[in-house]
Amino acid sequence: MREQTDSSRGGGRRRRTRGGIQTTRRTTSTDRDRDAITPSSTSCYKAIIIRGRPMAAAASSSSTTSCSRGRTLPIIASLVPFLLLVVASCPAALASATHGHGGGGRKHAAVRANHQAVFRAGDEREAYRRIMARMARMAKDSNMTIQSPDGDVIHCVPAHLQPAFDHPMLRGQKPEDEPVERPMPKSGAAEEEEEEAGVFPQAWSDGGKRCPAGTVPIRRTTKRDVLRTSSARRFGMKARASSNARRDSTSSGHEHAVGYVTGDQFYGAKASLNVWSAKVASAAEFSLSQIWVISGSFGNDLNTIEAGWQVSPELYGDSNPRFFTYWTTDAYQETGCYNLHCSGFVQTNNRIAIGAAISPTSVYNGRQFDISLLIWKDPHRGNWWLQLGSGPLVGYWPSLLFTHLGGHANMVQFGGEVVNSRPSGSHTPTQMGSGHFPREGFNRAAYFRNVQVVDGDNSLVPAAALRLVADHPGCYDIQGAYNRAWGNYFYYGGPGRNVHCP
Repeated sequence: MREQTDSSRGGGRRRRTRGGIQTTRRTTSTDRDRDAITPSSTSCYKAIIIRGRPMAAAASSSSTTSCSRGRTLPIIASLVPFLLLVVASCPAALASATHGHGGGGRKHAAVRANHQAVFRAGDEREAYRRIMARMARMAKDSNMTIQSPDGDVIHCVPAHLQPAFDHPMLRGQKPEDEPVERPMPKSGAAEEEEEEAGVFPQAWSDGGKRCPAGTVPIRRTTKRDVLRTSSARRFGMKARASSNARRDSTSSGHEHAVGYVTGDQFYGAKASLNVWSAKVASAAEFSLSQIWVISGSFGNDLNTIEAGWQVSPELYGDSNPRFFTYWTTDAYQETGCYNLHCSGFVQTNNRIAIGAAISPTSVYNGRQFDISLLIWKDPHRGNWWLQLGSGPLVGYWPSLLFTHLGGHANMVQFGGEVVNSRPSGSHTPTQMGSGHFPREGFNRAAYFRNVQVVDGDNSLVPAAALRLVADHPGCYDIQGAYNRAWGNYFYYGGPGRNVHCP
């Protein structure tokens, strides 16, 4: 990550700090393990799970009675059938007592009933069990556990035991060696100042924490994470896209402000984008900024590779911007997932946790912090690698995952996306980027700079034919330009609902 100053955009010299950050060390807490997925235990009174929180089911009584010592055996014998009846009806009594304490009890009962109904179906129940088993195994295989100040728990898992190698075609393998040959700018292209290979600033690694060599950091999934979703089977996946929709379609409630290039053979893309804590209005919505590498038609055969930052309360349970990856081979239908939630992306880096929060972030009218992302296809092995600027490699998407991207991409896209669930019939106030329009410029609007693509010679070239499109400019807009320092760049984003976006 790099701090951007006003002189950066005008072609002047840039001020750099080592590692690109100036941060205040945080104090680590050690008491956040309560939501971890662990095998549940059974007892006489079972716990009711409401959004990941166990609520003990217990009956209350207004008074207690004691047996009189003068009672005769026949009287005791006559009470036995009554006692058996009470014991048999105990679960109903417990449920009545639990639900009878005001509207809060009824609300929790409704949430519980909803989750039980959702996960009762065979495929949903099996998916839920599979998620729990995978995360229990991650915890067991972990060589070290790191508590993040933001509440995340990071497991340091041996690289050959990460989820990617559960894939039938990868089982038993180990991560491949990093490619020696990496994309380089062609002579004559706008020169981007090289970034120092500092540690990517994430909350969990504050203070220099890292996983041991030979392991990879994996963010722990909690019960609460899973129960926030309406479908365990699609946990960690984007909503299905319309089968014949173009990528910039709003038919599924997704809205974009993007720059894209198409009509050629592309082997990767690179850009720097500043990071913001975008405000998301509903747990059913998200806001993200990313690079898409795309191949195939915009039907069910769509292949994509994606990386960037996102704010997603449903997926992560908070409003922190987080580093993420995604992939699909069938237009978000049944394949692919975010981060390491399924078998796919192979992580090779022990300092970067995919899905963990990025810190610090940009400040309106203040300091700007951006990250540089490079996705490219290794010309020798065919895998698609993810790199942070000119610094460390994060990992790769194996070529065997894909159909069309087994060869090359035919479209590359850069920009922002939000989900508009139209609360109360109006447009969502969920922000894209900084939540301010592009016309406000540097220090105020979100940007992509040094927008480049990788050509057939494994060279980085400017995305000179970049086209800009905003689905709803009154809600989220985009404006582009060029200068020597930033090459091809654009500002994008907006506040969502406003007088021009009812």
